[in-house]
Amino acid sequence: MNATTLALVRHGETDWNAERRIQGRSDVPLNDTGRAQVRATARLLQDEEWDFVVCSPLSRARESAEIIAGELGLTVTSQIPELVERHYGRAEGMQDGDELRALRIPGGFLEAETEEEVAARASLALRGVVNANPGSRIIVVAHGTLIRLTLSALSGGPVGSISNAGHCVIHHVLGDDDGVEWSLSVVNGAAWPVPEPA
Repeated sequence: MNATTLALVRHGETDWNAERRIQGRSDVPLNDTGRAQVRATARLLQDEEWDFVVCSPLSRARESAEIIAGELGLTVTSQIPELVERHYGRAEGMQDGDELRALRIPGGFLEAETEEEVAARASLALRGVVNANPGSRIIVVAHGTLIRLTLSALSGGPVGSISNAGHCVIHHVLGDDDGVEWSLSVVNGAAWPVPEPA
């Protein structure tokens, strides 16, 4: 069997995160809290070997990737356009309130990218990374909704919200019969699935 491991890391906090605004594809930079969060996540990842980092092209993900790469002595090898956050249409920049609620429809917002579209494009992008780098251990820095929807699609089960700078680990295994399996082992820095209480 040939396993490829991906650590999917959400970018650190931005001012819009702190204000609970919908960010989507709006290019909002990290704040100082976000930079500190990402450095803390890098320390969690340093106990294992990683080969390189890839990221979304949005600045909050790029800077998070550069911080992680710097802390771990790695290189950010590429920015992958398909890893940008979900497009929320007119809802981007809004906080909760009547105006935002008026845009809600089942599964999202008017004029927004659907959950299925997000999961499909990001899953395809991750498969491309895996196919180009079989057996590697890769850190992928992206966005909360995109990570949640993609991990849910690949693992076949629901995954909850991803915290700022939260990291998740998923393994892509190609068996002897060419069967492919995705195995999720960490969500938000904790073992997955959550162990049952004794």
